[in-house]
Amino acid sequence: MHRLQELKGHIESREARLGVMGLGYVGLPLALEFARAGFRVTGFELDGKKVETLEAGESYIGDVPAEAVREVTRSGVLSATVDMGELAACDVIHVCVPTPLTKTRDPDVSHIAAALESIRKRLRSGQLVILGSTTYPGTTHELFVPMLESTGLRVGVDFSVAFAPERIDPANKQFALREVPKVVGGETPLCTELAAAMYETIFDRVVQVSSSQSAEMVKLLENTFRAINIGLANEVALMCDRLDLDVWEVIDAAATKPYGFMKFLPGPGLGGHCIPVDPTYLAWKMRSLNFPARFIELATEINGHMPQHVADRVADILNDDRIAVNGARILVLGAAYKSDVADVRESPALEVIRLLAGKGGEIRYHDPHVHELDVEGRTYKSVDLSDDVLQSSDLVVILTDHSAVDTARVVERAPRIFDTRNATRGIPGSGDKVRRL
Repeated sequence: MHRLQELKGHIESREARLGVMGLGYVGLPLALEFARAGFRVTGFELDGKKVETLEAGESYIGDVPAEAVREVTRSGVLSATVDMGELAACDVIHVCVPTPLTKTRDPDVSHIAAALESIRKRLRSGQLVILGSTTYPGTTHELFVPMLESTGLRVGVDFSVAFAPERIDPANKQFALREVPKVVGGETPLCTELAAAMYETIFDRVVQVSSSQSAEMVKLLENTFRAINIGLANEVALMCDRLDLDVWEVIDAAATKPYGFMKFLPGPGLGGHCIPVDPTYLAWKMRSLNFPARFIELATEINGHMPQHVADRVADILNDDRIAVNGARILVLGAAYKSDVADVRESPALEVIRLLAGKGGEIRYHDPHVHELDVEGRTYKSVDLSDDVLQSSDLVVILTDHSAVDTARVVERAPRIFDTRNATRGIPGSGDKVRRL
């Protein structure tokens, strides 16, 4: 117990050495904030190219400017390595590795397990291990604790374990990382106390919950709430399509109510690492307890159908002008899952391209943030958004509303547009040329 209580003093004095496993969209911003707060931080990465990029003072993530990287790497407070042996020197280890789904849409905790094995081999008394990767309730308690206690050390006595879910929203300029409250739940009260002390050094507010399982559930609730409400917005869009109504007008009018309504927007499907994945983690866990997560399953079905709906609408729009999808020149605007990011994980654009290419469409795409795309073994390269590309396309499909794209020019030059994001709203000259979701 003495070593753990001593750790709190080292955290408060900034003497504790920190490790961050996984330097992606979550881990790198976290490592930078701790380095700026005065800690010595080591980032652990399996991708040697990322390590080289950081050591050169450059960034590979849009939300992290190269100047911020250079500031902490040149001063020596942040370093990156592929050598997991250095974990032994870290007093606090943050695990920020991917948690995707398998092909059968079951949780894939292989990255967590690999990180955990690296930690287990080097675990020593006095260390604090914090999992930040989104996962199903019980992962920390059922996987982390037994594996680490297999060393003979005891959680809450010799070492500490906590769960603190990430709340990163890529490209969000409204909230800085430190402004979003940090939720923390430990295996014991002391574990929670130490993890909270750690995060209080960089977050304006830390919210402590009673257990790691509660903290895991908090994260899943947040993104399940979003997935279900987006599913509702998508179903309303399908209803409005049948009723020949403008779903965007309906939603905007409903959003004028000052209470009891929260605005969610429809789109071509869900994308990113969190919203399409996290509810599935929760549903998987509940199935193991013989409890059907009906809201999640319904929302997943509706959201998963949207790429097919988009492909069907494309066929209808072309058919109205006696153009077959087979052989049609279709330009997809946006491959990333959301505006102003380069992340294509779970992006609905991938499925839309697959479906349209499967119907014989000649697919081109433009995305200022995604320069190359692989869809079912075929490589696509982003084309320049030239007048010739726009004018020679039979149809332009807007799947991502990047701010760098001159949508007014697209409306002016393209012969037909299908807008799934309402990006063309209010642009003069759209008229009958633009069809919306």
